[in-house]
Amino acid sequence: MQGDIVQAAKFIGAGLSMIGALGGGIGIGLSVHGALGGMARNPDTYGNLLTNMILGIAFSEAIAIYCLVIAFLMLFVL
Repeated sequence: MQGDIVQAAKFIGAGLSMIGALGGGIGIGLSVHGALGGMARNPDTYGNLLTNMILGIAFSEAIAIYCLVIAFLMLFVL
């Protein structure tokens, strides 16, 4: 019984830690939306906007990857 409660707590904690990945997905969507809107309005800024968009996507995706690492640590190490 004691081990089942600990195992359930691990699963709940890992699931809750993945909520942070939602923020990364929203951030990527908003950055792409803003960059595409800017490119549509002013096509001359394509190169500059594309570079900044890819950099922003990388930073947003890093948050989701950190959440995934924490979830794996909770499941397999603790």
